[in-house]
Amino acid sequence: MPTNSERAEIPAAKKSAAPSGFRRSQRLILDVPLVICGEGDRPFREETFTITVNAHGGLVVLEHRVALGQRVVLMNPKTWDEREATIASLGPPYAGLSTVGFQFAKAAPEFWAISSPPPDWNVA
Repeated sequence: MPTNSERAEIPAAKKSAAPSGFRRSQRLILDVPLVICGEGDRPFREETFTITVNAHGGLVVLEHRVALGQRVVLMNPKTWDEREATIASLGPPYAGLSTVGFQFAKAAPEFWAISSPPPDWNVA
């Protein structure tokens, strides 16, 4: 067994690096109806639903084409809560629609109106 002086030093960046696949908050598979509005080639408003959600955003399916980095406004029709978000990922098609990941401008676990959210959703 090597002594302390014989052990290779791990660079600081390696020590603090997040493990691969690290998420800021746990994902939940949850079907929540949403209305998404945005500007692009032309303004759009689309009713859709989520596939997964977390405190920082979610994954939806959209008929309308969006671009990475595009700003959108999401509205939860159950609570009338509105939040600004940014398109963070564009995934493979799902039932003829595009899968689109978005992230809120600021963490918003309360947007999903879940009675018992995961412990890591507490961003207070």
